[in-house]
Amino acid sequence: MSKDYAKITENALTNYLPSADCREKKLIDAMAYSLEAGGKRVRPYLVFSFNSLCGGSEESATAFACAVEMIHTYSLIHDDLPCMDNDDLRRGKPSNHKVFGENIALLAGDALLTLAFETLTNEKTVKICGTPACCRGVSVLSKYAGATGMIGGQVIDLMSENTNAPIEVLREMDYKKTACLIKAACELGCISAGANDKQIKAASEFGECIGIAFQIQDDILDVTSSDEELGKPVGSDAENSKSTYVSLLGIEKCRELVDELTKKAVNALQGFDGDTTELGDFAYKLAKRNK
Repeated sequence: MSKDYAKITENALTNYLPSADCREKKLIDAMAYSLEAGGKRVRPYLVFSFNSLCGGSEESATAFACAVEMIHTYSLIHDDLPCMDNDDLRRGKPSNHKVFGENIALLAGDALLTLAFETLTNEKTVKICGTPACCRGVSVLSKYAGATGMIGGQVIDLMSENTNAPIEVLREMDYKKTACLIKAACELGCISAGANDKQIKAASEFGECIGIAFQIQDDILDVTSSDEELGKPVGSDAENSKSTYVSLLGIEKCRELVDELTKKAVNALQGFDGDTTELGDFAYKLAKRNK
């Protein structure tokens, strides 16, 4: 990467958090615990990269990158709760609810969700990006993160446990649960830079393809990796009797699908005039990741 977008994101996220010098300090600490836990920062990277590709500035991309990471982090906190996936480990550390308790973890997730939209619409962001971009950003992020996007995918996931869900259900679930937020990040990068609809559409296709490939690779790693390598429990899909691409198609077919989707994503980048080499390399790197 030409710039350390992960570091830029992490510094900015800290600044967007409310002060912990308050009665609700435990909540702010819980929000910070998960936000600062690291991770691949895939979604912020995509915001910054598409913003740059469309001639934007790092300053205009920052709030959009942080907002999508806040949404992603809140979803991970809630995913780990006992009423959801009941996982004790996240990014190599104890899950939020194991440190702060279920009630505070639930509220920390809620607070990060609302902070994302505050970040997109605060006075500074509007001044830098303009009201139309901020409004469109809120619309895109709320749509892809909401009932017919990420949350809808999570509901399909819960309803599919112990059901041997067919491949069509799995495709819809993974599109909504995983690909939608990655797709949102790509679109947000373009929007923050004032891109045109053709560019936004090309970024959207790229995001959808790498998003589904990302989830298939996750399913592969859930059966081929270890807790230490992945930073979270492996084998949880089988333990929860979930249908996955691996359980339905086998590992080799899944690897072929990841390659096919990654190539399709890279082809979508032809909709841009600038140098897309780094984004193409990033897509292939995601496809080959082992954690």
